[in-house]
Amino acid sequence: MKVNETIDAKGLACPMPIVRTKKAVDALHAGEVLEVLATDKGSTADIKAWSEKIGHHYLGTIEEDSVLKHYIRKATTAEEKAEASYPHTVTNEELEAKLGEEIVVVDVREPAEYAFGHIPGAISVPLGELDQLVSNLNKEATTYVVCRTGTRSDLAAQKLTEKGFQQVFNVIPGMSKWEGPKQ
Repeated sequence: MKVNETIDAKGLACPMPIVRTKKAVDALHAGEVLEVLATDKGSTADIKAWSEKIGHHYLGTIEEDSVLKHYIRKATTAEEKAEASYPHTVTNEELEAKLGEEIVVVDVREPAEYAFGHIPGAISVPLGELDQLVSNLNKEATTYVVCRTGTRSDLAAQKLTEKGFQQVFNVIPGMSKWEGPKQ
């Protein structure tokens, strides 16, 4: 595969691989291919979801020697979609005040991140598995989506809303600044 640009995001955690990817894609011409080198396992789901949301072509990921090589082809102007942030957000403190009520907390971080500390009662649904596991969630429930920084949860909240969930909130800034109870 002909690659027009390569960026190195090895050793960086969410949201930095996607931040660097956005910046690099902006500098490409339509049809050109970007290779993103990353070690964050969550970057696969993040980059795939972001590419699809914006209209770029996610070509795939290859893993070599513990390095993930992601490939994205930049969309034409006609194919690109405006990037929108999910409009319904709550702060960590607002979510903490709701704990104990009839709510659902969906944690879209990778399993290892979840294992090292999560909000009590949170359901682990990694972003990359959301489409397969969405049927396990109650569309009628008030749902709070959390990740490390609010980036993956933004994408997940948009996906849930597209799938018919009515009461969905993105939790910002997420687990990186969570001071409430953890399991």
